[in-house]
Amino acid sequence: MRRFLLRKFAFPATLIALFVLGSLASAQQGDAYIGGGTMLSSSASAPLIPGTNCGLSSSGNAVCPEKGGFYLNLGADVIFKKRYGAAFDINWKASQGEFGGPGGQPYRPLLFTFNGVFQPRFGKKAGADLFGGIGWQSTRFYGYQPTSNCVYFGACYTSSNHFLVDVGAGIRYYVWGHMFLRPEVRYYHIINNGDNFTSDNVFRVGASIGYTIGPE
Repeated sequence: MRRFLLRKFAFPATLIALFVLGSLASAQQGDAYIGGGTMLSSSASAPLIPGTNCGLSSSGNAVCPEKGGFYLNLGADVIFKKRYGAAFDINWKASQGEFGGPGGQPYRPLLFTFNGVFQPRFGKKAGADLFGGIGWQSTRFYGYQPTSNCVYFGACYTSSNHFLVDVGAGIRYYVWGHMFLRPEVRYYHIINNGDNFTSDNVFRVGASIGYTIGPE
């Protein structure tokens, strides 16, 4: 289990570290943060699977709303002159969901975003984070496969990948020194998300705790 957890978090942590280290030299400020939240999306207009909010897509595939569950968030930003900067975030469902309800196929969405950032200040301790950018969603559907990745490395899943655009906002408050709390909301428009889910439009609501490197 320990090896699995280390492997699971090694890739996103490496991306965050490379992003921060590659940008801090010319930045005036950097932030690193971790948090959690949940997803909100619309249900099927005409649910066809008893006891669920799932339905059928135009191609006849079962689709369910991409909502609920606990999502983890890991990210970092670098801020340059006039409080503009760039950010990279990874969000993923903390535990595997069951597509279609109990007993359904295990799955897990992961969302990766690259955003422009603007950080207006409201005072010494408070400010806003405004985001907008692009990324992709990779939804993993789990199940045994007779492949080397599955048999030898435990990567027993197939991925459905879709391009996305996103916007969002958060209110940060410095609670102690350079440490801040940030309630936030993000909107994702995921292209062709209807291949797997009921809507291309998904919201994430949650909060992060972070630390500022440099002047707040």
